[in-house]
Amino acid sequence: MVWLGSWEAFAKVVECGSMAAAARRLDCTRAQVSKQIGELERAFGVRLFERSTRKLSLTPSGEIFHQHALQALEAVQSAEIAVKNQGDAPRGVLRISASITFGRMYIAPLLPRLIARYPELRCELVLTDQLVDLIDDNIDLALRMTKAPPEDAVAKKLVALKRVICGTPAYFAAHGTPKTPQELAGHTCFSYLLGDGERVWRMRNRQGEEISVPVGSAFQFNNVDCIVDAVLAGHGLAILPTYLFNPERLLGRLLSVLDDFEPISSFGQYLHACYTPSRVRAPKVRAFLAELENEFDPLPPWEKLGADRLQVD
Repeated sequence: MVWLGSWEAFAKVVECGSMAAAARRLDCTRAQVSKQIGELERAFGVRLFERSTRKLSLTPSGEIFHQHALQALEAVQSAEIAVKNQGDAPRGVLRISASITFGRMYIAPLLPRLIARYPELRCELVLTDQLVDLIDDNIDLALRMTKAPPEDAVAKKLVALKRVICGTPAYFAAHGTPKTPQELAGHTCFSYLLGDGERVWRMRNRQGEEISVPVGSAFQFNNVDCIVDAVLAGHGLAILPTYLFNPERLLGRLLSVLDDFEPISSFGQYLHACYTPSRVRAPKVRAFLAELENEFDPLPPWEKLGADRLQVD
């Protein structure tokens, strides 16, 4: 399609902010990009960009065309992937994103199994606690713990994430065990460090009523591994997901309290698999989703730990 390159060049100019930057991303010359934009403007009979010495900005016509161009390019990409991948075995590079701790503990061990099953597949696991952009970072599938999955992506719920309030036996022996949520205000409590600075633990009782308790600590972290280390060292309490709590509980290193109350997390209740619509039919994505479902359904590995221990006991 002759028009496709021009539409892609236009979209890339808008994304990058200049023709020179777009040319670098498209691996061509600025003159080629400028020619393609000129061809589009002549074909439509309107100016798409307001040009100045400092920057390019879209005209009203350019803004309308940009919306439609993005939709068209996404549809073309989806069609190409669907046609190329229909009936194919998983192959090529599968790029996965996950949070650092969860990805290291529960996703990295899946990859050797996946590669053994599909020898033509290669996997890249990108571990970060920051949100990635599925398109710009070329991510096939992102695992996100969030209550608000991206609206422009397919978001499949994989597993519910339970959380508990916990501390070490030594901490409770030294400072007492809280019997009510309100007593948490008298304890050192570690919260994941968020930008708003709010230090309130919210939880729900068995009647569904929500309770808020202000908590605090002299030091905080934006890394869950540091929070776990601080709790294990006996410095205070934390709300931890059971995928971190259960292995430590089985070793006798952590105990949960206030089990009649369900902690409410700003990260939401579920782990989602997120991917763009163009990846829906890609065999490599379908194969990895099947591996995830097999791993987490009906019980994820960290919940199986608790169930197996109860049966043995």
